Amino acid sequence: MSGEFGAHAEWLDRWLRETALPLWWRAGADHRLGGWFDALGQDLTPRGPRRARVQARQAFVYATAGKIGWDGPWREAAWHGLDYLLDRYRRPDGLYLAILSAEGEVLDETPRLYEQAFALLAMATVHRQDSGRRDLPAVAGELLAALDQLRHGAGGFRETYGHPFQSNAQMHLFEAALAWMEVGGGAEWRALADELADLALARFIDPQGGFLREMFDAQWRPALGEDGRRVEPGHQFEWAYLLERWSALTGRPEGTAAARRLHEIGLRGVHPTNGVAVEAIADDFTIVEPRARLWGQTERLRASVVFGNSAEQAAAAAAVRRFLEAASPGLWREYMRPNGAFVDEPAPASSFYHLIGAIADLPKPQV
Repeated sequence: MSGEFGAHAEWLDRWLRETALPLWWRAGADHRLGGWFDALGQDLTPRGPRRARVQARQAFVYATAGKIGWDGPWREAAWHGLDYLLDRYRRPDGLYLAILSAEGEVLDETPRLYEQAFALLAMATVHRQDSGRRDLPAVAGELLAALDQLRHGAGGFRETYGHPFQSNAQMHLFEAALAWMEVGGGAEWRALADELADLALARFIDPQGGFLREMFDAQWRPALGEDGRRVEPGHQFEWAYLLERWSALTGRPEGTAAARRLHEIGLRGVHPTNGVAVEAIADDFTIVEPRARLWGQTERLRASVVFGNSAEQAAAAAAVRRFLEAASPGLWREYMRPNGAFVDEPAPASSFYHLIGAIADLPKPQV
């Protein structure tokens, strides 16, 4: 690795290890009441209630930090989030509720599919790095059994808030199943991963255009109106990365073929002027939401390492770096306007999951 991409990758890795990981453990974790703050203002002021997904994602972040050899207190930080999640958010039916207040009061007891997926992902990632503290395979198995309550008759699962039939929540459950496969989970995780991959290949991905839609009806047909035409470039990249990972684990080549096309479609959503992936295009590839979010850039970067050439990798890394350099050290900007200006608002903790996922996959300089 050399040249422009190498320089960006080195900068991102240093930013992660030396600035972001220490800062968020110091200022983003609630060392008094437990758990993780939902966001940090650019002045490091904590913001927001306590979403379950943030507790799970931060556990994932610091367990991943341990995997890549960060020499900070990754184990303590990972369990700080996971213990809080397991002890505070579990409902009597075995699913996990959505939101607590900072003081631990229930604000939303809905068992969102999205939250269940990240709970499972956090358990797998922490188990991989530090397996002795709790029986996480058993806890994850209990949650997987409880997920039957959210199963949908036409395949997959039903989301309990927002649009009930969406590809995004299924994608994160797919990601969790892959993570459990990689740490030696039982046949049930392979079965779940295969089910969701097959659903994506058969229903979520348009058979003619090769792009992945966001919203569907109860039979997994495209939703009516603009919802059914919505295509998010970030999710083309994210699904591409995960389907390629699934193919590598299972030996099923159809995942790779679909992934390559999804990556190509995602690049159709890169803004021609500012060079960042926009929030949404339509199914005719016209831009419908020209604003950009950080997470879409990170997924473009991660996919570019697998599918892209050096020029694309450099452009994707540069895009991520812009969102970081525009913020206070160790934080980020979440939204970029079409004119390239950033929205001045707190940094959401949930984006750290996307950032470390991309940066951890960057090739390391040869020494």
